[in-house]
Amino acid sequence: MARETMTREERVFAAINLEKPDRTPLGPLLTNHGAAALTGRTQAEVHLDPHAALDAFLEVFDRHDGWDMFEYPTPCMPVRWGYKAGLEVKIPGRDLPEDYVPQPHEQEAVKVEDFEKIAEVGWKKFAEEDLIYRVTDLSQDELDKINGASVNVTERALKEWGKRDVVTACLAEDYHPFFKLSLGRSMMKFTEDLYYRPDVVEKVMKKMTEETIESILSDAKKYDTKIIGLVEERASAYFYPLDIFERFWMPYTMQIVDALHSEGLVAHFHCDCNWEKNLPYLKQLPKKSSIIALDGTTDIFKAKEILGDHLCLEGDVHPSLNSIGKPEEVEAYVKRLIDEVGYNGGLIIGVGCEVPSTCKRENFKMMIDTGKNYEFSKKQK
Repeated sequence: MARETMTREERVFAAINLEKPDRTPLGPLLTNHGAAALTGRTQAEVHLDPHAALDAFLEVFDRHDGWDMFEYPTPCMPVRWGYKAGLEVKIPGRDLPEDYVPQPHEQEAVKVEDFEKIAEVGWKKFAEEDLIYRVTDLSQDELDKINGASVNVTERALKEWGKRDVVTACLAEDYHPFFKLSLGRSMMKFTEDLYYRPDVVEKVMKKMTEETIESILSDAKKYDTKIIGLVEERASAYFYPLDIFERFWMPYTMQIVDALHSEGLVAHFHCDCNWEKNLPYLKQLPKKSSIIALDGTTDIFKAKEILGDHLCLEGDVHPSLNSIGKPEEVEAYVKRLIDEVGYNGGLIIGVGCEVPSTCKRENFKMMIDTGKNYEFSKKQK
């Protein structure tokens, strides 16, 4: 095993601060999907009962003697993350067979005429009073029960993770306003908005950004957490030309990150799809202010060249590698990440997006073991 001279928290924040840790920290995103696969539970078990999901999280964590950072450490029931973004979600064991993963149905749940209300009262109030009833047929009693279970499992999760001395990241989190609008409107309709109603979009984005900052700062204080989750999967040049990114994403992102950074908090960006053309813009964010989590579509080695002296990267053992690869292939890739991205700090070893529902136990074990045991070799600075 690599000689450890740091605590898990010291190791994670050394990476965030672009300092060379005793070894590269590990922070694979384990959600309900992957936890079910790695513990032999069905998808229905972990998506209908948040306590069963937390049990699965803890079982995987303890089996591997832990790792350094646990992202999104409280299970979320699909209905909650569905109405939060205007998605109808089909749930295993209720709408789908027992071992299917949840299936989000994107549609035009948010209408153009809703923009004025959102700009006035904010997304949260609009979602709770109106949007939720467009994307679910659950009764108010059923929704209250789900919300109560989520509060209860969060309290239990905080106690359990506190016993394990792991850095809990993204307890305070939200979808980026751009992503949330894209999901609620549907990508096609939102794209029309960006080109035909840009002033209206900006008005709504302004309100949602202010609301996002207020909400995540409040949750950061409530949960005493320093790494804040921001999910963004649709703003990159994979989807939109850079002038759209420059106008509708960067200014609001700068506002959010500046607000977090001024409070000593770190933004954790979950960046799915290809961000290579957008990476240079991220140098406008304050140095050491953010973690950029990549999913294997963006070239993380190119990202190191562009952002290596400015922001911490996270990634990017791909789901296909964890699902159909061989343990020795996982080992080789983790070593390459350490040698070429993490050799001088600025890397948290993670997975592409999240641990997949088809992850092999031996591959997950190899990823964790290699991260803990491999010494830096090729590049020393």
